[in-house]
Amino acid sequence: MELSEIIPHIEVLIFASEKPLTSLDIVELINNSFAFLEERVSLDQIESAVEGIREKYQSEFYPFEVRESGGGWQFLTKKDFHKTIAQLNGDKYLKRLSNAALETLAIIAYKQPITKGEIEAIRGVNTDYSIQKLLEKELVLISGRNELLPGKPLVYATSKTFMDYFGINNTADLPKIKEVLAEQIVEGTIIKPEDFTDQPVANAIATTIEEEETVAEHNALEAEITAYEEDAAASVEQEAVPTGGANIDPENIDPEATQNDLNEEPIDEKHPE
Repeated sequence: MELSEIIPHIEVLIFASEKPLTSLDIVELINNSFAFLEERVSLDQIESAVEGIREKYQSEFYPFEVRESGGGWQFLTKKDFHKTIAQLNGDKYLKRLSNAALETLAIIAYKQPITKGEIEAIRGVNTDYSIQKLLEKELVLISGRNELLPGKPLVYATSKTFMDYFGINNTADLPKIKEVLAEQIVEGTIIKPEDFTDQPVANAIATTIEEEETVAEHNALEAEITAYEEDAAASVEQEAVPTGGANIDPENIDPEATQNDLNEEPIDEKHPE
């Protein structure tokens, strides 16, 4: 079959389906529909046809589009018409999630499957109300029990409605934590005098910078001088301390003996008297 013949059938299948259809689902449904034909439709043909359908409805002429969301292909209204559609569906789609519910939902999305106790350990507060609201909105579901923990607590995970709500196909499409944090980092701005068009302001900033550099150089020079003086004083004190010989107590010196020693003439060992 030609792509032009396949495309209308793909459109009606996606439009009429109550759940998102994968490309494999579409292949099976079309082949079953044209079972009398010997030529079977391939997956490559369906994917090429779906791509053509996506490009067709991306035009501003159409208020809806074909997107892969919730695990398969769907016809979805474009975000520009959200408020209008919300009036039709009631206040349920106008109300936003609280910060507490968003935090709880984010933890479940990135840590699933996860128990209520593990969620509360991360948030540090009780999460009964937030989990109940998320269950009511069908953004999360109970996926089972943790058989390894005491009491076998319930385990929570995100639902297909969650993926539809946020316009993603699976949890792998969630933004990475590093990417989110990187967007929040703001680099500092380096201000230079030449960046100013007002010359007086530039001159004032340049003068301030020069004064700060002069003060810094002066402080560094004073520090070097102080260190040199301290080293010199330490050297003088070290030279004044005797380095050898017996310690002499002045109180034990005999004045007469000292005087006789001074008056005594040196003896010539070579020519004794």
